[in-house]
Amino acid sequence: MQHTPESGKPSRKPTPAELEVVGLVPLLEPFYRGAVVRGLMPAPLREAMETHGLTPRHGAVLPQLLAGPPLTVSEIARRLQVSLPTASDLVGGLSRAGIVERAEDPANRRRVLVSLAEEFRPPLETFIVRRTEPLLRALDGLTPDERAGFVAGLTAWVREVQS
Repeated sequence: MQHTPESGKPSRKPTPAELEVVGLVPLLEPFYRGAVVRGLMPAPLREAMETHGLTPRHGAVLPQLLAGPPLTVSEIARRLQVSLPTASDLVGGLSRAGIVERAEDPANRRRVLVSLAEEFRPPLETFIVRRTEPLLRALDGLTPDERAGFVAGLTAWVREVQS
């Protein structure tokens, strides 16, 4: 058995079924490219992003803030798997653009809580729906068991990527 130089773990030849799955992943890439994403983005959000020179990395913060309570910069860094200074820079850019708001945590004044500015909530919700429509349509075509399997597989993949 061969070993991969990066990890030292044994390598193996992928099965035909594995190759089929791996071959599908690059077919999703065009949907995540800048022009496609910009075309789906509602004008107020797109204009704020472009006017302030914000990038897709900044945009990755926004879905994290859409549901649930405000997050600390540390929580954003952990979720996006970036360093604390990088998360702070991303939040700073979004804050300067008025897309997010920063506030002192009343429970711990040393912590800063980040939330989505209310005026950007509706455009972001519209954008998220537009981005996820193909996935939701695909899920609608699956049986409940197939859907559960898909979600379990996707969740496992995210866990592996994040570990």
